[in-house]
Formats: sequence, structure tokens, C-alpha cells
Amino acid sequence: MSAIDHYINAIMEEGAAEAREDGSAATEAHHLLLALAAHEGTAAYHVLTTAGFGRQAIREALDREFEHSLDAVGVNLTAFGLPKPSPAPEPPKMGASARLALERGFAASTGKKDLRPAHLLLGVLGAEIGAVPRALALAGVDRVDLMARTRQTLAGETW
Repeated sequence: MSAIDHYINAIMEEGAAEAREDGSAATEAHHLLLALAAHEGTAAYHVLTTAGFGRQAIREALDREFEHSLDAVGVNLTAFGLPKPSPAPEPPKMGASARLALERGFAASTGKKDLRPAHLLLGVLGAEIGAVPRALALAGVDRVDLMARTRQTLAGETW
């Protein structure tokens, strides 16, 4: 297996672990974003952390997005004192947003031999609807600027 195959495998496994921890039956794009932010030593990690959007900041933004989404339908999360979700008993399946993020990431590359971690980040950031863009907006992160920074790393970095 090539280095990118190992990396994709690691991101998928870490994303699935994030989904299980959330009690989710599916690994979605936001789980992949958490995995990308936790995988040190890559351009994707560097772009996220230099933008002040490391794994912990992403987790907090996703928590705010969840609370904000519930508020939008009239449910105040703080009024209920809900426990943390239990880990999912079954391994999560690949969700639609994660599948689309991977497809966008692969499409951003000129081919598998040129595929790098930053392409996967572009795939996740490329979603215009869903938890990732809502969490980024609530955190005050400019998604378009973050994508531009990611593209700049592709021009100059090999990994």
C-alpha cells in the first residue's frame, strides 16, 4: 500500500472512532474533519491549526452547531441536562456526507499518485451545506479562505 492509502485508511478509522464516540451510526464529513485535524505532520493538519481550527476548536464548533440546530427547532439543550451519548455498539457505516467529501477530495487531485492529505481536506471543506459549513460559520472561520489556503499548500508541499 502507498503512503496515501495508509493515510486514507487512518483517516477513515479515526473518523469511525469519532462517530462511535458520538454515538453515531454513520461516519460523516464532520467526523473526517476531526480525524484530519488530529493527524499531525500533514499539510491538512497545518492548514487547520494555523487557522486556529485544531481538533479541539473543531469539536467545540461542532458542539455549538449541534446546539444551534436544536435551538432552531425550539429545543434548548441546556434546559434538559442530557448525558453524553453512549458509544455506538456497531461500527459506523460510511455516511453520505463523508462519501461525498471523499469524492470531492479525489476529484481535486489529478490522479491517485498525486493525491495528498490536503485534497481530502478540500473535499471536506467543499460542502456548501451540512454540519461542517455551519460549524465553520458559527466559529467565525471563513470556509472559502480556508480552502484557498489549502490549495496554496498543494502548490508547494508534497505531503
